[in-house]
Amino acid sequence: MTIDTEAGAESPTRLRKAVTGPLLFAFILGDVLGAGIYALMGVLSEKVGGMLWAPLLLALLLALLTAGSYAELVTKYPRAGGAAVFAERAFRSPLVAFLVGFSMLAAGVTSAAGLSIAFAGDYLSTFIDLPTIPVAIVFLAIVAALNARGIRESLGANLVMTAIELSGLVIVIVVVAVFLGGGGGDVSRLAEAPEGSNVAVAVLAGAVIAYYSFVGFETSANMIEEVKNPRRTYPRALFASLLTAGVVYLLVGMASSIALPASELQESTGPLLAVVEATGVNIPSWLFSLIALIAVANGALLTMIMVSRLTYGMAEQRLLPSALARVLPKRKTPWVAILTTTLVAMGLTLVGDLETLANTVVLLLLFVFLSANVSVLVLRRDKVEHDHFRVWTAIPVLGIASCILLLTQQPPLVWLFGGILLAAGAVLYAVTRWSRRRSEKDATAHNEKENHEHA
Repeated sequence: MTIDTEAGAESPTRLRKAVTGPLLFAFILGDVLGAGIYALMGVLSEKVGGMLWAPLLLALLLALLTAGSYAELVTKYPRAGGAAVFAERAFRSPLVAFLVGFSMLAAGVTSAAGLSIAFAGDYLSTFIDLPTIPVAIVFLAIVAALNARGIRESLGANLVMTAIELSGLVIVIVVVAVFLGGGGGDVSRLAEAPEGSNVAVAVLAGAVIAYYSFVGFETSANMIEEVKNPRRTYPRALFASLLTAGVVYLLVGMASSIALPASELQESTGPLLAVVEATGVNIPSWLFSLIALIAVANGALLTMIMVSRLTYGMAEQRLLPSALARVLPKRKTPWVAILTTTLVAMGLTLVGDLETLANTVVLLLLFVFLSANVSVLVLRRDKVEHDHFRVWTAIPVLGIASCILLLTQQPPLVWLFGGILLAAGAVLYAVTRWSRRRSEKDATAHNEKENHEHA
């Protein structure tokens, strides 16, 4: 991988460039860690039994392929809008650009809905027993308020929350190591697949779910306009955060299998809390539950930052109503986009369980990633005037193959759920196009009338 060195200036932006390398690293790492392992380890164990490490490793390798393509595209076209920007340039079709962007948008709000449900589950019940849906809705409202306050304030909160959630995962690894050293646990579970299953098929099915835990790099692509020196900052932060998360995930997956059999992990919506409790190490359940809640909250915050910036970027490209591009004068945050995407996420909390929502996120993102990998190859002939990262050609080719492979593993129900969301997007696209044409027609008629009166 190399850096193309064509000198020039980057595109201007109305957003504030306040994101440094360490903040971006923490942003991606926090989104990856908070969005997956605290909520999905139990679901993953249903697919692969005690072999939790295998799908996590496979998902990491597959995610790194598409991350390579993003490193090139994001630094080549540093604009909010992410994959939608790349698709528009590569395919020269507003409809394709819209569907790619909307897939990412739908994946983001679906992910936030799933995380809000996870927040309101077993981890919260350690402190207080409240109905899930109302708590999830209030939680999303608080996230929106922080998002609207400002990107630097949001990422400052993320920096603190990322440190806390990482400490929670370290606690899991350390207490299981102590447990194992004292003669507890069962290392042989690391090789246990579900009875009667094909190991390769089980691992691949698990990788579809585990893939959800590594998709924070697309989130970061949609805030690139706010990153300082993106050419150097973005690739370093991207790969460092994914590799860091991958190592932590593998250790936590192994620790979970050693501490508890798969059947017990599957019974909890707070599986890592169950792992810590199983070791008998003197760590209060309330303390670990608090850490887990912060981790899930952090994932939701970062996801909602992404979807609001994506909505803003698509509105700037005239793919969504222009009102969604409105920015608070002092805060420089896209408040209409934040409000709209939060309301949609609140609505999605009423539909679907955590596994269905997670699988739907992966399905939608696979279409986005497939488009991004193809776009890298198509846009190689498009030269830009500024320096950017360049990935080896084999990487996007393998990325395309990986996306197709994972798409074949999705169940019919998830295809149905994703299809409904995309159909809603197609309707929105048609309404937006009709509204813009009508506005342009009215403006033309008004100008002709004024010209006639002056004449």
